[in-house]
Amino acid sequence: MQVMEASFDPHYREAWTRRQVEDSLLVPSTFAILCNETGNQISDDETAAGFILARQAADEIELLLIAVDPSYRRKGIGSRLLQRFLDVASERGASDVFLEMRANNPAVTVYLAAGFEQIGHRAAYYRTVSGETIDALTFGRKV
Repeated sequence: MQVMEASFDPHYREAWTRRQVEDSLLVPSTFAILCNETGNQISDDETAAGFILARQAADEIELLLIAVDPSYRRKGIGSRLLQRFLDVASERGASDVFLEMRANNPAVTVYLAAGFEQIGHRAAYYRTVSGETIDALTFGRKV
């Protein structure tokens, strides 16, 4: 939860609560990927530098959340974590992966570099703390 709390700007209301994360992980189709400061799989004695939370339905996997602790950003960890997600998706037999994000999310460059393409748009889907609306963009790619 430390990475979650540090990574998401409260203005956008994107962070999940502990209860939301715990409840989602009770569903067998939902899984998490944790990484260390080099973007590799975390060991028991390491602190998480980033994570992905994802959900599988048949041969599709939705990336629900991805976060890298701000102190580890701009070091390629997000890209390596996203590649691990794609590897796990392949191992789980997925043919497609997708994600949804707010239109002004700077992480779009990471997704585009990983081969994701915009496949959808929802106008005024998100609402900030101040009431501003932001469009949602859906991205997808083959595994």
